[in-house]
Amino acid sequence: MTRGYLLSVEGNEGAGKSTVLSMAAEYLASKGIEVVMSREPGGIAIAEQIRSVILDKNNIRMDARTEALLYAASRRQHFVEKIVPTLEAGRTILCDRFIDSSLAYQGYARGIGIDRILAINQFAIEDTFPDLTLFLDVDPELGLARINANKNREVNRLDLEALGFHQRVREGYLMIAERFPDRIVRIDANRTVEEVLEAMKRELDSFLERKSRMS
Repeated sequence: MTRGYLLSVEGNEGAGKSTVLSMAAEYLASKGIEVVMSREPGGIAIAEQIRSVILDKNNIRMDARTEALLYAASRRQHFVEKIVPTLEAGRTILCDRFIDSSLAYQGYARGIGIDRILAINQFAIEDTFPDLTLFLDVDPELGLARINANKNREVNRLDLEALGFHQRVREGYLMIAERFPDRIVRIDANRTVEEVLEAMKRELDSFLERKSRMS
């Protein structure tokens, strides 16, 4: 059986990941690809419990390394319980955040170091990186304005960080995109939803075409 694809959607806060994720799943399904959607932190029961600890607004004393290790622990359980079985079944998993979030948020924005966080997470995922990562890049001020305008969105602990933190997150993502150009594609998320979705479709088409030529 052919192994499925691991696809991730990344982005700083307010980039519109939720909208793009659902549309990407629908688009892939229209191409005859069986898609399983998931998210990090979370995706399965144990990881969702860890998620509630990480994002709880009351946990303001959480140490940066504690935060990083909790993300890695959640990712490990999600990986072995959901990602690996899905891929081995020949299905594609579309994940709202994966390893690059930890590299950008904890590695760069928290100042722990991208290489340190990479090492922790390589251990957690056994060097299984996404086949394709769509990085939705939005100006931090615009992203936070979108969050504040969306009254239905759950506000978590990371949303409450100062603007400077979110600017560092974006800088981290840009550095990671340069480091892994073979799998990370930047999409300008400052544009309209329609424009972002069209860009997403083009990148998915290009990815599928490459994979088709290789098979």
